[in-house]
Amino acid sequence: MDNRTEVQDFLTSRRARVTPEQAGIPVYGRNRRVKGLRREEVAMLAGVSVDYYVRMERGNISGVSESILDAVARTLQLSEVEHAHLYDLANTANSSGTRRARPAALHVRPAVQRILDSIGAPAWVRNGKADFLAGNRLGRALYAPIFVDPRRPGNTARFLFLDPRAADFYPDWPEMARGMVATLRTEAGKHPYDKGLTDLVGELATHSEPFRQLWASHEVLVHRNGTKRLRHPVVGDLELTYEAMQLTTDEGLTLLIYAAEPGSRSEEGLQLLNSWAPAEDVEGTVFTSQNESLTRRIT
Repeated sequence: MDNRTEVQDFLTSRRARVTPEQAGIPVYGRNRRVKGLRREEVAMLAGVSVDYYVRMERGNISGVSESILDAVARTLQLSEVEHAHLYDLANTANSSGTRRARPAALHVRPAVQRILDSIGAPAWVRNGKADFLAGNRLGRALYAPIFVDPRRPGNTARFLFLDPRAADFYPDWPEMARGMVATLRTEAGKHPYDKGLTDLVGELATHSEPFRQLWASHEVLVHRNGTKRLRHPVVGDLELTYEAMQLTTDEGLTLLIYAAEPGSRSEEGLQLLNSWAPAEDVEGTVFTSQNESLTRRIT
């Protein structure tokens, strides 16, 4: 991923969304041809020369101080995550191409797996490129459809964009798609030299038009908590809250835990899913081997 292009596209897209009114700039007449702020307006509000900001927006942010990055972030009204993303892009530019990110983890420590197995709710661990690295029995059963693809580890981004089952599994598919792409874009800003991540983005961009369109928007996002709706092929509709926690000892890994509201239909669904999932399963056979028999039994 070319850093200069990433910087240029990110700053241009953020500038385009801030109106003069939002920035406190008076507008006279209706002859503005620029969507959002002009470059000279950003420069004025950030306290830098026009030439300096133009150089930044052309992708040259090597050597730009933190104070100027902060001023530009305030002017463009960047969110906390976008502000951090700008810093990541600047760090990459300042590395002169010498920094090499470690490959995304593909395994979890045995201690992490034991913790997962002790949790009585669906739980799993992913890396920055959305690989399903490990889960407890209920977590694997919840995400059983992604394991139909024989490639390991299972990847939720690949499932989301390349598997036709995803549109049914995720009732809120457009929202899920936007969030996934924004999460991958954030990870790419942190680890631009991760070949596995670059290969995944290339694969999705090659085979999915929705992914290409969303990737071009340069949205960034960090998932911390929220609500997720799933339509599981065995137990039906589920509405679950989740918490995402970084594993501080294992950089780049995130633990996700799901829960249903007590007494809800979703809680009943998780209980049924718990009775369906075998004590010892093999990824890729859980869903296909037991779906039909259980569907007959519950209907």
